Amino acid sequence: MYEKEAEQLQTIIDDSERIVFFGGAGVSTESDIPDFRSADGLYRQKYKYSPEQIVSHSFFVQNPEGFYEFYKEKMMFLDAKPNAAHRKLAELEAAGKLIAVITQNIDGLHQAAGSKNVLELHGSIHRNYCMKCHKFYDAAYVKHADGIPRCSCGGMLKPDVVLYEEGLDSAVINKSVKAISEADTLIIGGTSLIVYPAAGFIDYFRGKHLVVINKGATAREVGAELTIAAPIGEILGQIKVQ
Repeated sequence: MYEKEAEQLQTIIDDSERIVFFGGAGVSTESDIPDFRSADGLYRQKYKYSPEQIVSHSFFVQNPEGFYEFYKEKMMFLDAKPNAAHRKLAELEAAGKLIAVITQNIDGLHQAAGSKNVLELHGSIHRNYCMKCHKFYDAAYVKHADGIPRCSCGGMLKPDVVLYEEGLDSAVINKSVKAISEADTLIIGGTSLIVYPAAGFIDYFRGKHLVVINKGATAREVGAELTIAAPIGEILGQIKVQ
């Protein structure tokens, strides 16, 4: 399926030397990690509190038990494996064609697939810190802790993920903007371009080829040379790396 679209993308990739990939939740849905905004996404499910409330900074501070109950069950998928999209992007980077992966995802699957230059706009479930002494803990410790995960010093742990009401890391922002502005090709994949400020970063692109691969329509028109309405793994999986 999608042979013609993959062929068009292949031509663009063959003509590119500095590709940047900008991705969202749709990249990980093929690894069985649910997204937020699709018909079956977390935002369409019924909870005592809305997911937006639960993953906010104020909720985390006021109700850490409720936060961690939701977070461990709905946002930590430690058995998930990289899919065809993750693997192909790592392959493109290894071949010197791709200079950065900019992701809104927090699952670490790009790194698991072998990508080295991954800019995580919203942090990662794999980094967790004690709010008291700043000791580091991995995702498995948090996932398997009873109730609120705590440090050996007694302090509460906080995942290194950007919650609502929190700002993005300025260093990651700067690196992302720099990568996009220096790219000759920008591939936007698996994102509806709803979440700001992340979605606004693509405005810094001044290169030759702009591609959008997303199952649904994006929230904004970006003037893409090629738009493919398809699962991203099915498209990238067909690409041959020269």
